[in-house]
Order: sequence, then structure tokens, then C-alpha cells
Amino acid sequence: MELLQHAFGLLTGTIVPFLVVLTLIVFIHEMGHYLAGRWCGIGITAFSVGFGPELAGFTDRRGTRWKLSAIPLGGYVKFQGDEDAASTPDYEKFDGLTPEERSRTFLGAALWKRAVTVAAGPIANFILAIAIFSVTFASYGRQIADPVVAEVREASAAAEAGIIPGDLLVAIDGVPIHTFDDVRRYVSVRPEMPIVVTIRRDGTDRDLRMVPQRTELTDQFGNKMEVGVIGIVTTEAAGNFRVVNYTPLEAIGQGVIQSWHIVTGTFDYLSNVVTGRMKADQIGGPIRVAEASGQMASLGVAALLQLAAVLSVSIGLLNLMPVPVLDGGHLMFYAIEALRGRPVGPRTQEIAFRIGMGLILMLTVFAAWNDTFGRIG
Repeated sequence: MELLQHAFGLLTGTIVPFLVVLTLIVFIHEMGHYLAGRWCGIGITAFSVGFGPELAGFTDRRGTRWKLSAIPLGGYVKFQGDEDAASTPDYEKFDGLTPEERSRTFLGAALWKRAVTVAAGPIANFILAIAIFSVTFASYGRQIADPVVAEVREASAAAEAGIIPGDLLVAIDGVPIHTFDDVRRYVSVRPEMPIVVTIRRDGTDRDLRMVPQRTELTDQFGNKMEVGVIGIVTTEAAGNFRVVNYTPLEAIGQGVIQSWHIVTGTFDYLSNVVTGRMKADQIGGPIRVAEASGQMASLGVAALLQLAAVLSVSIGLLNLMPVPVLDGGHLMFYAIEALRGRPVGPRTQEIAFRIGMGLILMLTVFAAWNDTFGRIG
């Protein structure tokens, strides 16, 4: 009985939220490809959420097969002239088509149409994130706190630099600071990197140099991560905690800003991993995402949707990487085609796709290792 209860809890608390989040992100991504392809006049033979055997589906009046497949770890849109779900062109079949039939295939479409269709997937992911953040901000507002120091930790970077309670942070490295979250966001991805913090004390601004300390933090679910901290704390009284409400238009603006923060934060983290300032243990796969989905679901629908927004931006960025097989790899080939005046040869593309697939498999294995064996030190 206890085993059944555990299994039921795992299903409803982790697996279902994970599938809801992933299905939403995949559907929107592939819908971007689908709508752009339709707009460009490219025929579409299949729209699938998931890979592998079909579980359920139907064929619409245009001949597109809409289906839900068995492996819920992605999806694809198959265009006319594609050999497989990875949009590999079927050159032999293409050569046997009439000019009119070729114009309806992805391979036979104009270069700009192929580029627009490929780019529309990641763009749809960014639009989804902006929409989620916008609706959240418009519905619930946003809690903010002024960047006023209430307490300085002993032996911290802030203490050594001379920050004292009552100081107002106005900029870091020349970047204006408006909320305490701005401070946390900027500092967290810069462990052991010198920064200049501009504080306002008694109406006078002064610059203080410090180096954020690398610190391991644990969130409310027990997840550990290393971030940069300078050792300052605010309180409800000092920071004037409050909820700011936004009009629909203002909420959209905030949604764009929030999505951009995720983009810049991702690149900051990756650059820190490459330079060795941060560990690569935050790179996770399906198991990590499933765990996070369950944790956010326990906090409510709004938290789960915000996780979906973060993941949607991440997936959009991943797909724009110039790696063959990914959308960014296709766009790279189109850029080369535009410069050369002719497409890259089939053999070259095949070799590149194999290399790209190898890189994706390596990343998948690395993420699975992180998921299974925990943080890598």
C-alpha cells in the first residue's frame, strides 16, 4: 500500500507537472515552425509532440498528421521533402519532383523562407516566456525591495569594502540598480570577479571595489548551488517591501525584461563554466527538469508557469546554438549559403549533422550524469 501511495505521489507530484510543462514548451516551439512554414507556402506532412511510435493522432484536410508520440522528450514538424524528423532533405525524391511540387517542399523553398521557418521555433519559445511573465505580472504584480543595506555579514566582501547599514546601492560596474533583486542577479553570476559597487551615503555617491565570494547556497527544496555573494542583507523595513502592480502594457515590458535577464544570466553562467569560475553542475536533463517541475507545482500554478517560462527561454537559446541538427545549425548553413550563393553540399551537411548529433549526445550524457549522480565537484 505504501509503495502504491509513493508511486501515485510521484505520478501526480512530479511526472504530471513535468509532462505538462514539457508538452507546453514543445508544442509552442513546433507551432512556431508550423505557422511560419504554412505562411511561407511549405507543405507539412506531420506535426508531432514526442518521438517514436504514435499514441494518438488525426489527419487534417491539408494532409498534415497531428500526433502524440510515445517518447515525450521533444517533438518535430516534418515538411514535404524531408527524409526524417530531423528535417534531413530527401535529395533522391526531390530530384524526381516537378517544379511545382518542388516549390512546396522545404528544400525547394527560397532561402529566406527556410530561414524564417527555422527561426520561428526558438522565437515562439521567447514569445511564450514573455507571455507567461506578462500574465503573471499583470495578475499578481511583483514584489520588490529597495537596494538598501540593513545588515552586513562579518568578514564578507561588503564588510571589507566598507559598506555599512543604511547604504543605498545605486549601481554596480556602472549598471543602474533599482531593486535588491538587481543586486542579487548581478552579483550571483560573478563569483571571484572584481566589481565596483556605487553606494549612496548621506547624499553622496562613492565607489567601493570588492570581489564577490563563492558561496554554496541551499534553497527550500534542498538544492545546492554555488553563487557569488557580497554579504549584504535587507529587511522589510529597510527595503520597503511592496507589491508593484502593472498595466497590461507595462506587464509586457516587464515580461521582456525578465526574459532578457534569463538570456544574459545563461550566457554569464556558461562563460563562468568555461573559465572555471563556476561548476557545470547546474546543467541538467529530464530528471532535473522533472524534479524542478514537481517542486514548483507544490508552490502553485503561478510558480509552475514561471518555471515553464524559464525553461522555454533556455530551450529557445539551446536551439539557436550553431550546432548542426539544432535550429541554429540550420541557420548557420543558410548564412553560408547566402554568402556563397549556393547551398552547402549534401555530403558536407551529412558529416556536419553527424558531428552535431555526437555533440548533442555528449551533452545529453553529461546532463544525465548530473541528474543521476548529483553535483560534480
